Amino acid sequence: MTVPPQPTISGTTRVYALLGDPIAQVRAPGLLHPVLARRGTDAVLVPMQVAPGDVTPVVHALRQVANLHGILVTVPHKAAALALADRATARARLAGSVNALRREPDGTWSADTFDGDGFVRGLVEAGHDPKGLRVCVVGAGGAGSAIAVALLDAEVAELRLVDTDPSRLDTLRRRLADAYPGRVTAATGPQLAGLDVVVNATPLGLRPDDPLPFPVTGLPAHAVVADIIMQPAETALLRAAGGRGLATHPGEPMLAHQLDSYLDFFDL
Repeated sequence: MTVPPQPTISGTTRVYALLGDPIAQVRAPGLLHPVLARRGTDAVLVPMQVAPGDVTPVVHALRQVANLHGILVTVPHKAAALALADRATARARLAGSVNALRREPDGTWSADTFDGDGFVRGLVEAGHDPKGLRVCVVGAGGAGSAIAVALLDAEVAELRLVDTDPSRLDTLRRRLADAYPGRVTAATGPQLAGLDVVVNATPLGLRPDDPLPFPVTGLPAHAVVADIIMQPAETALLRAAGGRGLATHPGEPMLAHQLDSYLDFFDL
């Protein structure tokens, strides 16, 4: 078995933090470190488990670390992280979330979101171009909102948003409906009839005893079921969909297709 190259950490190493809760499931360090080693880049990505109520003080403290050059953000901090940046891209503000923050030379912090682009690129590479399709995103949190923006930019015919939090759902629906009139609907429960693609953008599936985020029995036979959860690689949702003969799309391609964006964003 070939062991991938690993970073050598020294006093000159550029440090990047990865904040999440839970954190054991993250795949970014394992995918990114071999790339950095092959490129000869002196940098390391360190996972840090931070509870939701602690993310603001933790980020403020990390910003005082002079050799901390950037922060990646995963569940459940992507929406909260937007408010911690000094500036953010238009797509991040439209989504209401970010998953990367970069320290600028003047000490300010810039933010962007790459989840949506990564998800759509992975979907297209797998042969499921969403252009002109009817798509449902279940979960209006940080990742789901970014995916929703990217799908609308990819010219889906209809986007259905689903979230059990009515306030969060309506806030995202209003932003997207203003930017993409006539293409966005929202509901607190899955509306599966006639869909071409349905995406689980909730944390349901991270734990073995989680319920399915939506039933697969109501989907048409041609539908694609996608899950953004990366660990386990085959979630209970994907097993249930595959058992019905539906096409499935796992979570790791979304991350794999973000790696080049991370390298560019952080100038690695």
